[in-house]
Amino acid sequence: MAYVASIEAPLCSEQFGSGTARRCRAATDGSLQWEAWGRRWWAFSGAFTAKPGGRDGGERVAPGTAVPPLSRLLAVFLPQGFPDSVSPDYLPYQLWDSVQAFASSLSGSLATHAVLLGIGVGNAKASVSAATATWLVKDSTGMLGRIIFAWWMGSKMDCNAKQWRLFADILNDVAMLLEIMAPIFPICFTMTICISNLAKCIVGVAGGATRAALTMHQARRNNMADVSAKDGSQETLVSLAGLLVSLLMLPLVSDCPSLSLGCFFFLTALHIYANYRAVRALVIETLNERRLWLVLKHFLQRGEVLGPASANQMEPLWTGFWPSLSLSLGVPLHRVTSSVFELQKLVEGHQEPYLLRWDQSQSPEKESCVIVRETHQVLDKLFPKFLKDEVLGSFYARDYPAEARGT
Repeated sequence: MAYVASIEAPLCSEQFGSGTARRCRAATDGSLQWEAWGRRWWAFSGAFTAKPGGRDGGERVAPGTAVPPLSRLLAVFLPQGFPDSVSPDYLPYQLWDSVQAFASSLSGSLATHAVLLGIGVGNAKASVSAATATWLVKDSTGMLGRIIFAWWMGSKMDCNAKQWRLFADILNDVAMLLEIMAPIFPICFTMTICISNLAKCIVGVAGGATRAALTMHQARRNNMADVSAKDGSQETLVSLAGLLVSLLMLPLVSDCPSLSLGCFFFLTALHIYANYRAVRALVIETLNERRLWLVLKHFLQRGEVLGPASANQMEPLWTGFWPSLSLSLGVPLHRVTSSVFELQKLVEGHQEPYLLRWDQSQSPEKESCVIVRETHQVLDKLFPKFLKDEVLGSFYARDYPAEARGT
């Protein structure tokens, strides 16, 4: 079958991956003339012509093989299929995350310079064995702190990834401030850098755990590994840029403690602001305790369903270690009763397909426990049907067990 078209009319169109479609026209010399190539988030111009092979035409080049240099560079640092393979908030988050990583890299250079100065680098009277012992004590303290913090708070960072991400970065700034101040008080130098390294190890646990949770949110095509790997490439590039700038900055500020401290406070302010903008740019579609409270409160007050974007903008970004009320759905029976008498009192006259008990122990964290029957869908009882359909329709309650979600 043959297709006949005028020179002005497009012959066909094509689209590669997540790129925008482009049309092909017939050139006057009989070759295929392709329109400018572009992408959804950025645009490039340039025409690509595929000439028929022959003595003077050279090799035939398949359409789509001519890729602009900037596109090749971006493909090294962006997940395959971007932007369709990631969440819509990926680009603004990564931009602000790169800004905070650059500021943190420069602040870290100032802190490392202060620690090495306090240990005795450049001082002929300093003892190598004493410096080694100080370094080993510092690392040992951090390792123990990493284990304890992961045991204490590891299970609470999934649903509050944004809060713990911001907490980790602020704690990292506090740790670097301690390192900069350590040489000023040589008597407390060892204790100060041990506390600083302990804080940095906590930062490592919280930052790594929340990064994994955010990667799960951003990956939309089962491409967590690709998103995580490209995030590492972006961070490496930013750290390399920070290293080069540090090589120019340190000789200028090392001889002036006040200037060094001023640069540190400026970079710290930039680091905190960029982190705040980064976590504010995230729009997580799952419900945690705070987003659920905002959604239900708004619905009960105004009769309107609060969307994921609005709920994330209203969500508080600070987390704390203070006691809180928690709700556990689908808990084992032995957690609420340990005797036959307590079990009989608990089920006496109770016709509902679930058991609810308030933990009245003196533990710091109060807990309401819900025991669910095997065939019961607990959301149908906890929420009216219209509330479940309208309010929870925009979210997916991933934080609860499957039997509690009624799925």
